[in-house]
Amino acid sequence: MDNRSPPAKFLNLWPTLLMNDQLPDAQTPNRLLVEEIEQRDAAESNMTTTYRNHNFFESEQPAIGWLRECINQAVIRYLKQTAVDYPLEWHLQGWPNINRFGDYHNLHNHPRAWLSGTYYVAVLSETEPLPGRSDRTPGAISFFHPRPQANMTAIRHDPQVDPEHRVQPAARHDPSVARIPASPSASQSVPEAADFDLF
Repeated sequence: MDNRSPPAKFLNLWPTLLMNDQLPDAQTPNRLLVEEIEQRDAAESNMTTTYRNHNFFESEQPAIGWLRECINQAVIRYLKQTAVDYPLEWHLQGWPNINRFGDYHNLHNHPRAWLSGTYYVAVLSETEPLPGRSDRTPGAISFFHPRPQANMTAIRHDPQVDPEHRVQPAARHDPSVARIPASPSASQSVPEAADFDLF
């Protein structure tokens, strides 16, 4: 008679799928996006904080249309990765902002959004060294575990429990490829083309 228990089963429940994409041939659209965003910023001093007043993607400006189509294609690739095999409709809402040296976004979520993302038009190839704590990473974007209690059980280097995922990519030498995120220096600002949500 065998009294051994059956082998344990391990389930990877409620995973969070993140997508990091690069847009090829982005040099010309990015230049036009920078011009458009800087013009909007000059005309509206609080452009970054009044993001709900306008939907960036409703513009007929060609570079914004290009970005809108790139994001829609990325959503389709994301859906395929999740094994969603039925048609979906979505609404794309976006807003531009400019992060200057010292600017940051507080930890936040995007309520009522099914999928959210950020596209950076410019990436600086070098950052100035900052005094103080060594764990500061200017320009990085951090993603945190969506369940707040996960922070209470975090174990360093455990990919199933570590509540933060920080992305700090280096700039590529190919100027036609846009990357995320940007790293502003003290003397430059980085136009961020759009944060976007899908509803």
